[in-house]
Amino acid sequence: MINSLRCRIQPLIIILLVMILAFIAGCSKGQNNVDMGNEQGILHWGNGTDPQELDPHVVTGVPENHILSAILEGLVAKDPKTLKPIPAVAEKWDISSDKKTYTFKIRSSAVWSNGDKLNAHDFVWSWWRALQPKLGNQYAYMLYPIENSEAYSKGEITDFSKVGVKALADNLLQIKLANPTPYFLQLLDHYSMYPLHKKTIEKFGEADERGTQWTRPGNFVGNGPFLLKEWRLFRSIDVKKNPYYWDAKNVKLNGIRFHPIENVTTEERMFRMGQVHKTASIPIDKVKAYQEKKPNLIKIHPYLGNYFYRLNIKV
Repeated sequence: MINSLRCRIQPLIIILLVMILAFIAGCSKGQNNVDMGNEQGILHWGNGTDPQELDPHVVTGVPENHILSAILEGLVAKDPKTLKPIPAVAEKWDISSDKKTYTFKIRSSAVWSNGDKLNAHDFVWSWWRALQPKLGNQYAYMLYPIENSEAYSKGEITDFSKVGVKALADNLLQIKLANPTPYFLQLLDHYSMYPLHKKTIEKFGEADERGTQWTRPGNFVGNGPFLLKEWRLFRSIDVKKNPYYWDAKNVKLNGIRFHPIENVTTEERMFRMGQVHKTASIPIDKVKAYQEKKPNLIKIHPYLGNYFYRLNIKV
């Protein structure tokens, strides 16, 4: 009886030992997100809060900007070094002598992530949507330099054909401004000016309807360097390389994982532990330490913004 019991226990002990050794080996080879991301070509990005939405005509936040800039693209982009406008969906443009008419030539290689051809009409329709009062786009004013756009947005005129944006051909977009606007090209790389896929939006609701399912993984059709792969609420948003992107050969990453981390201290700690490659926020009391001990890890850039302070003088 004892020998029989021993014969039964010995295999179980061997199996248990193998499992323990495998666990120890796994721990010894454990990698953090940064190490795995370096091997897989995945950038782990500390992105503040979970996005409100992924509709560029609804959102207003910086975290949303980071994600939308990965999955959508406008007529122009910013040069990463000089910050000057460079060609994106538009391969080139002409500006009239009075600085009020811009004509953009759309790339023949520009397509949507579902393979549909992207053309000038997509921009006309998208900007029409951006100006719909019912949508409540807080960035509608970005379009106001365009002739009659403000009047249309405010309901003073109802004929959109009077707004200074027209598709002269599938590959030619003409924009007429109310007045010369030196910074107009810089406006065009803001996410509120990106094109949207009309058929997808209308498939899931009205054009001026908020909160429909077109922005969800599996439904979203974009034109940026990445595709929306997965959205796990309050955990992460994953994007993967878009093979249809016009400049896909120069996209070095295979994907990006955006981590929503609302607490600045937590995000900085995750950065130190190798859980994220990039964080835009660190506690103010940590800045000096990074500058003195790890200056290669911190970059400080000018940040343009407007702040409103309300002072309580009735204390």
